Amino acid sequence: MSGPIGLHGGGEFLAGDEPFLLALLEAARPAADGGPIQAVVVPTAAARHRPDATARHGREAIERVAAAAGIPVNVETALIVDAETADDPTLADRLAGADLIYFPGGDSDLLPRLLHDSVAWTSILAANRRGAVVAGASAGAMALAPRTWTPRGWLDGLALVHGLVVVPHYNGFDLRGWEATLVELNAAGLGYLGIDERTGVLSSPNGTPAATTWRVIGPGHVEWFPLRGEHVSGTNGSMIPLPA
Repeated sequence: MSGPIGLHGGGEFLAGDEPFLLALLEAARPAADGGPIQAVVVPTAAARHRPDATARHGREAIERVAAAAGIPVNVETALIVDAETADDPTLADRLAGADLIYFPGGDSDLLPRLLHDSVAWTSILAANRRGAVVAGASAGAMALAPRTWTPRGWLDGLALVHGLVVVPHYNGFDLRGWEATLVELNAAGLGYLGIDERTGVLSSPNGTPAATTWRVIGPGHVEWFPLRGEHVSGTNGSMIPLPA
């Protein structure tokens, strides 16, 4: 069985984002098997912009939410910022033992370029197969899809989720010129998932008796535009029928 996946629209770790972080911690509890949750913040997408500060903000936010909920947690960081650190065995071991792995936002090209075929990504996949939660916000969420947009065009993503691309910060998204992108998405067989800031979706574990479901968490909206079928809009507590 694979652990839950979280996709977040950005504004992570800010005031008002506590419900999503709490949902991630609750989802990580089974993987922790009764002990403290081992959480790792991976600021790869922020490698060009003070990744240490991004990691610190993530660690502090997770610790704050966990303390308020009475959930034991040990939060570490994995400063994977280049090809060398992506293959660092110490960081890879840290990720392999995690119950919750969180990718904050930043530049959308970095995660696909640095993690693809890396030792770190192999460890993350192993942790997820064991039941660990893997979550990404903004560029972190975009990278978990099969394709991700960058300022220089489209890149293959890490494909932890299927059948969609993630459009974060959807509450401020400018749809002008979007027609050309829709043509490309249709050709690639992908729908798109628009997620407002401080809002996300969290899947159920894959392999449960019921089919995988995706729950909306947070104050904003989630808009799902499948390749075929009707547009679905969801708010906090709604279930969104995303691809398994």
